Amino acid sequence: MIKIKTREEIELMRESALIVSRTLGMLAKEVKPGVSTLYLDKLAEDFIRSEGAVPGFLGLYDFPNSLCMSPNSQVVHGIPNKTPLVEGDIISIDCGAYKNGFHGDHAYTFAVGEIAEETKKLLEVTRASLYVGIREFKAGNRVGDVGYAIQKFTEDHGYGVVRELVGHGLGREMHEDPEMPNYGKRGRGKKFVEGMVVAIEPMTNMGTQKIRQHADGWTITTLDNKPSAHFEHDVAIVNGKPELLSTFKYVHDALGIVTDEEDEFRQ
Repeated sequence: MIKIKTREEIELMRESALIVSRTLGMLAKEVKPGVSTLYLDKLAEDFIRSEGAVPGFLGLYDFPNSLCMSPNSQVVHGIPNKTPLVEGDIISIDCGAYKNGFHGDHAYTFAVGEIAEETKKLLEVTRASLYVGIREFKAGNRVGDVGYAIQKFTEDHGYGVVRELVGHGLGREMHEDPEMPNYGKRGRGKKFVEGMVVAIEPMTNMGTQKIRQHADGWTITTLDNKPSAHFEHDVAIVNGKPELLSTFKYVHDALGIVTDEEDEFRQ
């Protein structure tokens, strides 16, 4: 059942989402060769708590940490550990924060130092596909419209779109209806209406779309061990249009990236 949010609830959700955005911005300055994902996880937990929130992932379905940290061929749900990052790695950092009864859930894939050009392109296309999908999240459209747009854009660039893992509704629960696949057919699925809030999160593989789950019950990697990228925003339908509740501004400020990609989704 889809849970529609009031304007007041959407503003509370924006607060949670922006805590995650600021956390990712803080981490952007810390992602570098020699740093362990466990160290980054502790920084994030402390920062989230300093913002008056609690880590949304810690203990969720018994997950042991505050961040999902997924380097290179890991798609999502990687568990932080003591292994240091090395030059040329990429790492998806997925973060959640819970405050005022609502969740924020937001992700960015970072380059560790200098990365290969083909990997840089994977990140650029995956991030662009996120906005391609968000553009279709508007009143009257359907779940399949978002999935189709993301799938076509990424597959036109020669990448594999993960099928088994999807975006989702967001609110008082981390995962609500509807599921938001990154593939689909136009005009199919549940209809979007005013007050819906979802997390849209394309997961794109350099090679095959196929994945495998590891024995820890969490870690997901590409079947061919080629890199995977993951970006995620929290989005509400306000006045019939998609409005971002999260932002990559803090990440981009830290990394010196100048872009107007979010401007059309601000009202």
